[in-house]
Amino acid sequence: MGPYKKHWYTLIGLCIVMFSLLGYFGADIYRSAPPIPAQVASSSGKALFTEKDILDGQTAWQSVGGMQLGSIWGHGAYQAPDWTADWLHRELSAWLDLAAQERHGKPYAELDDSRQGALRAELRAEYRGNRVDGENRLVVSERRAEAIAQVAAYYDQLFSDAPALKKSRENFAMKENTLPSAERRQHLTQFFFWTAWAAATERPNSKVTYTNNWPHEPLIGNVPSSENVVWSIASVVVLLAGVGFLVWGWSFLRRHDEPQPAAPARDPLTTFALTPSQRALGKYLFLVVALFVFQVFIGGFTAHYTLEGQQFYGIDVSQWFPYSLTRTWHIQSALFWIATGFLAVGLFLAPVINGGKDPKFQKLGVDVLFWALVFVCVGSFVGNWLAIAHRMPAEWNFWLGHQGYEYVDLGRIWQILKWVGILLWLVLMLRGVLPALFARSTSGKKEDKNLLALLTASVGAIGLFYGAGLFYGERTSLSVMEYWRWWVVHLWVEGFFEVFATTALAFVFSSMGLVSRSMATSASLASASLFLLGGIPGTFHHLYFAGTTTPVMAVGAAFSALEVVPLIVLGHEAWENSRLKTRAPWMANLKWPLACFVAVAFWNMLGAGVFGFMINPPISLYYIQGLNTTPVHAHSALFGVYGFLALGFTLLVLRYVRPQFVFSEGLMKTAFWGLNAGLVLMIATSLLPIGFIQFHASVTEGLWYARSEAFMQQPILVTLRWVRTFGDVVFIVGAVAMAWQVVLGLAGRSAAGHADPLLQPAVR
Repeated sequence: MGPYKKHWYTLIGLCIVMFSLLGYFGADIYRSAPPIPAQVASSSGKALFTEKDILDGQTAWQSVGGMQLGSIWGHGAYQAPDWTADWLHRELSAWLDLAAQERHGKPYAELDDSRQGALRAELRAEYRGNRVDGENRLVVSERRAEAIAQVAAYYDQLFSDAPALKKSRENFAMKENTLPSAERRQHLTQFFFWTAWAAATERPNSKVTYTNNWPHEPLIGNVPSSENVVWSIASVVVLLAGVGFLVWGWSFLRRHDEPQPAAPARDPLTTFALTPSQRALGKYLFLVVALFVFQVFIGGFTAHYTLEGQQFYGIDVSQWFPYSLTRTWHIQSALFWIATGFLAVGLFLAPVINGGKDPKFQKLGVDVLFWALVFVCVGSFVGNWLAIAHRMPAEWNFWLGHQGYEYVDLGRIWQILKWVGILLWLVLMLRGVLPALFARSTSGKKEDKNLLALLTASVGAIGLFYGAGLFYGERTSLSVMEYWRWWVVHLWVEGFFEVFATTALAFVFSSMGLVSRSMATSASLASASLFLLGGIPGTFHHLYFAGTTTPVMAVGAAFSALEVVPLIVLGHEAWENSRLKTRAPWMANLKWPLACFVAVAFWNMLGAGVFGFMINPPISLYYIQGLNTTPVHAHSALFGVYGFLALGFTLLVLRYVRPQFVFSEGLMKTAFWGLNAGLVLMIATSLLPIGFIQFHASVTEGLWYARSEAFMQQPILVTLRWVRTFGDVVFIVGAVAMAWQVVLGLAGRSAAGHADPLLQPAVR
């Protein structure tokens, strides 16, 4: 540890404390998850359905795409309704009409205010009351049983091919006969009922529902709880305090910054001969851009479904490639190409760290890993198609088809194989890193290996923590599943990939002699501490309304606010990174990878920081969870940060494995500015305005209305979805230009179009 003892002790101590919090309150999620009644029965004693039926409905929901078709508890896609909020409002409305007819002989809407108020008071008492008895049996009134039956009949028609609801299916981007089996449609309605029951029913000995009063539903008094307001204010205070301490600490630490070292006359990374495993990385780079282009085209195709629903400019394609499938592929292909970019830069650095040589059989391992990635990608995509087309047995769906959970949609078998591939990458990395980490210095001087140790730790975390996604099953409680899902989506991606990227870049720049090893090490350790301080327990900010208790909300709100703190200084990081190109003449060769890293800092600040905190406080997320404000953050953070990082790494590796290749200024300007401008247009002209309009509707009427067919098909919202096409086209042009540049580089074509004479293994 040497001079970095305080940094290491701080990082290790933080990890111990933060993971303790994550584990302790994770156990609370297991204990306090909304119960699934063993039986739901009417007050007359008639059995309506059982726990098994509800869980069978959960598997039926997974088979139609799950979170890729509408959402549950606010998590999922945005075109179809949130099924929880929609079911709840429909059931409440049906109950009120039944009660009005029984009591007054007319519909609820025709009653005067006093009679409506009396019925609403009775409605609230019935729905918010917890009617689960000691035998885990839920008893509902006869009136409520009738309301449930009415809503179930609507959903049975909606998920079939009933002509009466064809227009609704088009508006929701659902294919005809979404769920062909009548029995499974019945179970699906029972699962939807349970999610709405949990959202309306107060926990025992509590005044809030199992979902902390989410969604906003004035009919039964589902409004933000006092705890929601308190911890929202606390999160803002924590953010301001964190920013204040960061600015103070930054100013203090800057006084002790050492001068930057003199840049070497030649790029140190070109002093090694390309190893066989490094020469084999070209196919990884091709896979990155191939999946990238596929992702952006399928993304534009999916966005068009929000306009025509079942058609693409008049051609009915939904029966073969429905919205739920193309959205699945859009997200999964993004995860595959971004991860491949990270894996490629790691495999490139491993021989560099190992003194410019490959461990035995390293190239074989690199080749095997590549084809394993291709196999998992193609296999999971085919499984997605077979599942949503209902071409495989229902019992195979979760394992080979579609898990139904956003970002981990691939079938469980493919998920396991993907983890095996990541573990193989970990082994390949460690074979290059560990010998260097434990090697003795030949000069007799003690070498500073702290940065290498941190890089090794981040590599290990990436390899191991993806396995958290295997800790839930097909019929696991939604609350428990969400806990482990966000270990993958938030902690694995936003936590450990962030640390790996920061450390890898610091290692590259210090190896180039552009920054001192001590500065790179100190900065990386400090950044890792800041990222993980908020990032580990900040996982809970995704779980405010997922059937968790108030302490989970408190921890998530307070610590996730700290996630924004290190992003405040990323504007300075962007400036510092951009200045590296002037440190040495040979840095001109790395102009465009460096430009991508500058873009990462910008989008980290805006997409992850500003747009992330916009939906972070509990009071904010209460109203806008499941609205188009969420994809604003998702697009700007996932692509803006991790996408540009992966592309930067791809260009960096390309520059070294094709040392004589010269980037085309025209292509790269088109690619870089097209991607940035397209992302800005997509957000500013469509997603963000739609999200704000929905936000107002959610506050005034309720989430059900903000996601309803009547609201979403208003002319202004349709127009805004059409306007998105301009941003999509600009983005696609940038993506194609980026991909073409990489293909030219791999093919050995210079900017002028001449063959590269040094395509063969080059001594650099």
